[in-house]
Amino acid sequence: MPYLCFMKPATPTARLEARLPHEVHAMLKRAAELQGRTLTDFVVAAASEAARKTIEDMEIIRLSVEDQIRVAEAILNPPEPAPALVRAFERHRRMVAPEE
Repeated sequence: MPYLCFMKPATPTARLEARLPHEVHAMLKRAAELQGRTLTDFVVAAASEAARKTIEDMEIIRLSVEDQIRVAEAILNPPEPAPALVRAFERHRRMVAPEE
């Protein structure tokens, strides 16, 4: 098999099936044709981009400039701990590492 070294390894794939209204199917086909792509390639690319954007929108926190400054100031100059937090740390210290 002298030509096997030139073949790309097969990319694992999964199958997805969907029932579409005829109008949606026709619109997707037309859009794919306009981009010179197969329908499958067009749908996979569009769905991948939509999924990436959805995940990014849900996982990335965007702050206004004012909020960015507040966060930076809180990190650089943290406020004194509230009394309740001091009591919680003390209670934790006693429970986890009790004095002997």
